Amino acid sequence: MNFFKKLGIANAFMLGLCLVIIIVAEYLFLSGEELHGIFVGLWAPMLLGLLILFKMVNNGSK
Repeated sequence: MNFFKKLGIANAFMLGLCLVIIIVAEYLFLSGEELHGIFVGLWAPMLLGLLILFKMVNNGSK
């Protein structure tokens, strides 16, 4: 439980969203929509990159 308190609600939401995006991308890719699966699959790394950027900016202002 301490891990989730440290993680924060917004970060947990973003990680959950990335997990859902990966599952949807895998479904699209394996169901025959390869290009749509690749397109949707690129959203997860972008969101994780933004999450890291926001953490760096927030820690730099302290």
